[in-house]
Amino acid sequence: MPVDIAAAERFIHNTARLLDRHRLAVLLHNAPVEPVLTALRAYQNPDHGFGHALEPDVRDPASQPTATLHALEVLAEVGALGDPMITQAASWATRNARSDGSLPFVLPSAANHPHAPWMTPDPDGSFITFGVVSVLTRAGVQTPWLDAARSWCWSRLDGPDELDAYWVKFALDFLDHESDEDRACAAIESLRPKIGPDGTIPVPGGTEDERLTALVLSPRPSVRSRTLFTEEHIQAELDKLEEEQLEDGGWMFDWLDWSPGQRVEWRGCVTLRALATLAAHGRAGRSRLRSST
Repeated sequence: MPVDIAAAERFIHNTARLLDRHRLAVLLHNAPVEPVLTALRAYQNPDHGFGHALEPDVRDPASQPTATLHALEVLAEVGALGDPMITQAASWATRNARSDGSLPFVLPSAANHPHAPWMTPDPDGSFITFGVVSVLTRAGVQTPWLDAARSWCWSRLDGPDELDAYWVKFALDFLDHESDEDRACAAIESLRPKIGPDGTIPVPGGTEDERLTALVLSPRPSVRSRTLFTEEHIQAELDKLEEEQLEDGGWMFDWLDWSPGQRVEWRGCVTLRALATLAAHGRAGRSRLRSST
């Protein structure tokens, strides 16, 4: 069934953050990008990182790696890879990286504020590194830290058996944008055993039946990682994504719903993500709009 774009738009305007309402305007109406950038700057701290629950599972005003990655992803989404926030985020990452170039998952300040149960510091580097390196690479950033972080990412890919769901997701994003295509394609192929027959990967320690789907792992057509999935995987997931739109017009996430604020904010984010994914695959054009009356 075609997605109800009008209902989704009402849902975003009724419940989502100002940032996400401006992102929707860019996605659906080709609106100017500047309001998105202005709203995003409100989440940036004087240290040039991002916090203030920009990533809703860490409700810490201080800068956090997950929030900074979220900011970079928004900048990439709206085509603002030349904005100063890009190099500022790279500077923050340089100062907060571990000695091996990797970024931590969570910084200690999160413990003083509401956060998801899984948002706790880890002694090792995190998959966040893959995501940050991916966006900064697309932006043309060149720094000694980024070189070290890229080397760390490749070193983790030398042991693909150790990578679980979210590691695979962010590793694929990294590999989709690396300049050494042959090496990247070989690394993508090494991750094939992680993908189940249905094109999904279960999330260890997640909610019951929580899985990363083909469209989460490889959300854009024509990227290298699409070789891991059949056309049947993709079309089945697109059908399912359309069917998962709720009566209020939005979509719901499948990980732990642990606070009212987190629920509302993530629903806005995943509704935007659903619309963007469907649009990228020709499933959310105005020609497919169905009446919501």
